[in-house]
Amino acid sequence: MALNENAAPILFDRALLRRRQQRAGKLGAVTFLFDRVAEDMAERLRAVLREFSAAADIWTPGELLRGPARDRFKSFTHLSLDELATETLPLQPESLDLAISALAFQFVNDLPGVLAQIRRALKPDGLLLAAMIGGDTLTELRQSFAAAEAECEGGASPRVAPFADLRDIGALLQRAGFALPVVDSDIIEVTYPDAFALMRDLRAMGETNAVVERRRRFTRRATLMRAATAYGALFGRADGRIPATFEIVTLTAWAPHESQPKPLPRGSAKTRLAAALEAADPRPAGGDKSP
Repeated sequence: MALNENAAPILFDRALLRRRQQRAGKLGAVTFLFDRVAEDMAERLRAVLREFSAAADIWTPGELLRGPARDRFKSFTHLSLDELATETLPLQPESLDLAISALAFQFVNDLPGVLAQIRRALKPDGLLLAAMIGGDTLTELRQSFAAAEAECEGGASPRVAPFADLRDIGALLQRAGFALPVVDSDIIEVTYPDAFALMRDLRAMGETNAVVERRRRFTRRATLMRAATAYGALFGRADGRIPATFEIVTLTAWAPHESQPKPLPRGSAKTRLAAALEAADPRPAGGDKSP
């Protein structure tokens, strides 16, 4: 069978991701990031002065958004990673008023394709509200493991997923056909007694390494110890604790509708910029305009 040259590269082992999220749920998941995102998304939805009758949750892990969402919407669909072998969304065109997703898009292999599917599933003036992990997440851990593996393993292995940055995500929303896209970032810093405590939390979140190109053997103890030492040396605080950075990127965008504000056509301005700036200057024309 011929390969599809236009297919998105497979970056993540989604079956492994599902197993790790299921394990974290059974063992008692650490949910402080999920809780913060859920609260923020609830506030953002309360600020939208309109009703949403049909909503879908796209791949949010666990029960995070399902309980309160069921009470607010007439129709609510939860799409789970457990139910989907591919990234094809079982959604009908123009069937949704709202699509939401919390901390799932960072593990999507074909984010442009998923955004385009969501755009088609939204009714005109339908809303996409999603939160995902951003590019500054776990920068300290990445640097520490890179230093340790260069010393102990002869080269670095992908340890943390390749997260997208704000500009890339904004461009993807426009490419998918969304209107009025807004992308913003929230930096959360958490401190830990050591790198091993951070890694335990990551396992309990179900967020450990699911990159396809990861090393398949267990990390050597010497490498782990060297990474923990490097983490403390590079980033340790005076009180002995280490910081861990998490960046939450929130996407807000709308399916186009004629009622939405639109930019003026190029060249339609009635006043030259220079004239507007001169009119705004309170000092006398022709006089000394130096400070």
